[in-house]
Amino acid sequence: MSLLKNVGTIGSLTMVSRVAGMAREMIFARVLGANEVTDAWFQALIIPNVFRRLFAEGAFSAAFVPMFSKRLHAPTDEAGDDGLTQARTFSQDVISVFVPVLIALTAIFEIAMPGVIWLLSDKPIDPATFDYSVDFARIMFPYIFLVSIVTLLTGMLNSVSRFGPGASFPIILNIVLIAALLGVEWTHGVESSVEAMGYVVAWAIPVAGVLQLGWLLYWAHVEGFRPRWITRPRLTPEVKRLGIIALPAAIGGGAYQINTLLQVYFLNQLEGSAISWMNYADRLNQLPLGIIGIALSTAILPTLSKFVGAKDKQGAARIQSNAIELGMLLTLPAAVALAVCAVPFVTVIFGGGRFNAADSAMTGGVLAVLVAGLPAYVLVKVLVPSFYARSDTRTPVYAALAALVVFIAFNIAFLQRFGVQGVAAASAIGAWLNAAILFAVLRVRDYYRVDLPLIGRLLRQLIAAAAMGGCLYYTRDLLAQVYTMNIVVQLLALGLLVTLAIIVYFGVAFAIGAISRDRIALFMKKREPTPS
Repeated sequence: MSLLKNVGTIGSLTMVSRVAGMAREMIFARVLGANEVTDAWFQALIIPNVFRRLFAEGAFSAAFVPMFSKRLHAPTDEAGDDGLTQARTFSQDVISVFVPVLIALTAIFEIAMPGVIWLLSDKPIDPATFDYSVDFARIMFPYIFLVSIVTLLTGMLNSVSRFGPGASFPIILNIVLIAALLGVEWTHGVESSVEAMGYVVAWAIPVAGVLQLGWLLYWAHVEGFRPRWITRPRLTPEVKRLGIIALPAAIGGGAYQINTLLQVYFLNQLEGSAISWMNYADRLNQLPLGIIGIALSTAILPTLSKFVGAKDKQGAARIQSNAIELGMLLTLPAAVALAVCAVPFVTVIFGGGRFNAADSAMTGGVLAVLVAGLPAYVLVKVLVPSFYARSDTRTPVYAALAALVVFIAFNIAFLQRFGVQGVAAASAIGAWLNAAILFAVLRVRDYYRVDLPLIGRLLRQLIAAAAMGGCLYYTRDLLAQVYTMNIVVQLLALGLLVTLAIIVYFGVAFAIGAISRDRIALFMKKREPTPS
């Protein structure tokens, strides 16, 4: 029950955060639109986010949490220190080194920010545009310092089973940004310059970081953790070991973050609001990926590890097949629906205010191409646990690096010919190559083979998705005039499309055997059989 309660806490708060994040993007689009200012704003936010995902939430968290938890639950040592005391000492030693490093990193980027923006642009930049691009980035970059401390405190709290504060702090960022956006709309109005409004919303990022830090500090104090933030650095053997563990993980995770920065680089070479169009399109693309792919990846890793550890090859293969089947059952219709109804979805969700019909058309075109890679992204999330369960963290990195090379090559080939849609296509192609490499390695190592019954069900899923896509295509055009009406009518039209998609897809899927009651019952089982 305790585990179920913790999962429910994290899941519900994560869902709230995602809903708030989508609401934030909807308001952002209407208030600021898609233009060179929003391009600069999104680019400025990407820079600290890359470092946050790479270090704070990635490598550092993966290394710190197990080491901290081990000390927290350790028996009393020879010096008479219990587990809590040992954990406090370790965290204080880490903080003594971590904080100066973060301060130095922040200072370096604040000074070097004009060069960073220039490197990401690689084209002549209007002086005014360049100035506020640098300003936005300088305003937002200290967020990496704040959120890194937040991540450290989250790891400490998670180790004592206090999951709520760490799962809820992203909600604070969304609330602050929504408040800032509504505030500038109310006080500035449509007559105000987008640049001035952009500065106000940019300052909301570090303000949110301060509030997030305050929230986590409060709960850390509740649990008895009261670290000192300004102390002489102590590079102890354990702190060195933390760095040794975290550095390879950071290098391994770097492929994904390099991909993000390179995407910004390529988008910056295009005319128009390419970064903004891609950002809005990716927001919709990330919804099914976050809900389906990440959830499946998290859920199957412990069970896969159990069967792999027991050398139950058939059991591990069954878990992998079930995850692939369930992932594609939910992802294929999402991808087809987003592709066929891309412009209506974008128009209803983001359209209005400064986000005009031309922006909706461009963003919809990007989304229609981007979701071609959505099934591949989910497959990658589902296949990677097979390697992690065997303590193989290198192969997924090599696959990601190969996909990165292909992403670069196709961007060079597609960029000038297809524009922002070419960048989306390169991302989709890279994702499919990544999935193909992982499948091939599992097959060569005899870890997993796709059996014929699974292939048959996947083909039937494709047929059901195609039938759904045909119905949506026809209905989408019938409702064309509705998408320009008031928001209530638009939402009703969107609800009609979604309802039709669900009825047709699952109706056809049941009719042709893509899914059955027995398979649904299998997916809903609370427990897997124990390894043989």
